[in-house]
Amino acid sequence: MSIEVGNGVMSDSEAIVACQKGRKEMYKYLVEKYKVRAYYAALMYTKNREDALDLSQEAFYRAYRALPEFDTGKNFYTWFYRILKNLCINFVTRRKHHAEIPETAQDFSSKNPQEILEENERSLAVWRGLQKLKEKDREIIILKDFDDMSYQEISEVLDIPTGSVMSRLHYARKKLLIELEYLNE
Repeated sequence: MSIEVGNGVMSDSEAIVACQKGRKEMYKYLVEKYKVRAYYAALMYTKNREDALDLSQEAFYRAYRALPEFDTGKNFYTWFYRILKNLCINFVTRRKHHAEIPETAQDFSSKNPQEILEENERSLAVWRGLQKLKEKDREIIILKDFDDMSYQEISEVLDIPTGSVMSRLHYARKKLLIELEYLNE
């Protein structure tokens, strides 16, 4: 994704280089681009909306402070995700929370009540199914299917070979389907 600046277009790397050269306002572009992904990634760990928001904001702050050492040849989000993941794991280790179901932002203006109900029920079922999975299975599904990361990006984030990503994702999806079938009985 890129941002228009004046007559040109700026990439993540260019925004980071600009930040590293003192143009701090360019970091806002990265925050705006990744804040929703970061929130949902944090929600996967915390299962609490407020904690997910706090931790995703803290991760952006820590990433900003570490930006001078960031290698612009690397993918920003995979680097940022590691920071976020470590914050979340440390948080969850210190405090245990009960799972909460996330609110889904939906456009209801063009849907009838039955369609809205069916979508909400599906979302709730998928979320409950994900919560029944082991953390590593839930994480890989969310990274691929919700965060839309490539196999290579997931490989970098989880520090595992690409073949392992594909295998783990395949088995995690099978486990999710079993959970969804169980929930529908």
